[in-house]
Amino acid sequence: MIQKNQQIPLHCDRLGSELEGVCSHEGMAVFVPGVLPGEDADVLIVKVQPRYAFGKLLNVTAASADRAEPICPVYDKCGGCSGQHMTYAATLRAKRAQVVDCLARIGGLAIADSDVPPVIGADDPWHCRNKTAVPVGGTADDPQLGFYRRRSHAIVPIDDCPVSMPGLSEVLAAVREWMQKNRVQPYNELSGKGLLRHVVMRVSRAGQLMVTLVATRDKLPDVPALVALLQKGVPGFCSLHLSVNNERNNVILGRTSRKLFGEDAIYETLLGLTFEIPPLSFFQVNPDQTEKLYQTAIDFAQLNPGDTVVDAYAGAGTISLCMARACGHVIGIEIVPQAIEGAKRNAARNGIENAEFHVAAVEDLLPKLVKEGLRPDVVVLDPPRKGIESAVVDAVLKARPRRVVYVSCHVPTQARDLKLLAEGGYRLEKCQPVDMFCYAGGVENVVSMVLE
Repeated sequence: MIQKNQQIPLHCDRLGSELEGVCSHEGMAVFVPGVLPGEDADVLIVKVQPRYAFGKLLNVTAASADRAEPICPVYDKCGGCSGQHMTYAATLRAKRAQVVDCLARIGGLAIADSDVPPVIGADDPWHCRNKTAVPVGGTADDPQLGFYRRRSHAIVPIDDCPVSMPGLSEVLAAVREWMQKNRVQPYNELSGKGLLRHVVMRVSRAGQLMVTLVATRDKLPDVPALVALLQKGVPGFCSLHLSVNNERNNVILGRTSRKLFGEDAIYETLLGLTFEIPPLSFFQVNPDQTEKLYQTAIDFAQLNPGDTVVDAYAGAGTISLCMARACGHVIGIEIVPQAIEGAKRNAARNGIENAEFHVAAVEDLLPKLVKEGLRPDVVVLDPPRKGIESAVVDAVLKARPRRVVYVSCHVPTQARDLKLLAEGGYRLEKCQPVDMFCYAGGVENVVSMVLE
């Protein structure tokens, strides 16, 4: 029987959903971050559960050809990435295997390995993330800005991040200097005391850079001094915002924000359309890959000029407006009022008049619209990680669109929902994974389901 603190040699069989190695010992799965399929390694068992265990990699005794040297100096400590110890191609193969496994095992779909094409990878997987949220710790004299250690909230201080778009090191340097000069107290999760919780940077490919400070109070000391530091040291800096979060939780941003300096938002172009990115809005983190993801969804939808499309979980209308150019009418549904306000502004900004947007929970409004007679030709589902509610499944099955395009960042819940659609008369037509989170676990997956 495997025991905690036991040191044992293991052989890695495959990678898990977070790119951790999955080994086996006496019939029990052992999850070991840092070990690759085909490798032999010495492992220290750190936690034992009834059906599985967790191990810490001590030494690789037989290395895989896929092993690579991480370029991040804190990779062995930081919990942000999980795949820099392997080649980028190896991460893509692992993510494809995850899609195959979930669709077959969870979704119960009759899918062969050949039915899932290779993951669409990034042309350059480095410096690709347009949003970076950095927690703040330490003291006013020695502020620590960085990322959390794996499986903890202890902060690993950083100066830069190789998967973040340019500007982070300059932002962190300016904020550190401002904190020290003004004795800004970092937030302490245990006591609930302190002022500054997070520094959030968002960047557009055009070079616009927005900084949002997350604090426990609405007033910050000497904001002009911080603005001056950011203007002097950060190329492209155009906007500073404050979001107040005084709740004892793990949520980063507060419910509202206010502008302290500069522009209300930055702007990004996707597939020829321009979208605003205000401080609190959701926007895909990798713009180059987002264009590939959205184009895949458009291609899968096979739209006709007169089609009516429902875009459930529409966010700020990015997919809605990209599809509106190829169909007759789009109905976007989103529960966040600020996102819908942004979607309407984005429609006006791009001169799109055949899209309407509604503030509502999809599980409430879509069944109501279908009951009133709505029969869309195509339904697009792009829900959060938890997937879609049963009421949404029922509404889709009642509406009977000829095609359902399901975009998901969490393949297990997507597979669960696809199983329900398949039981209701739909079959999987096509599937295409897209790597949105380079060198991290998880994969975006686009699936089209058609009526039998």
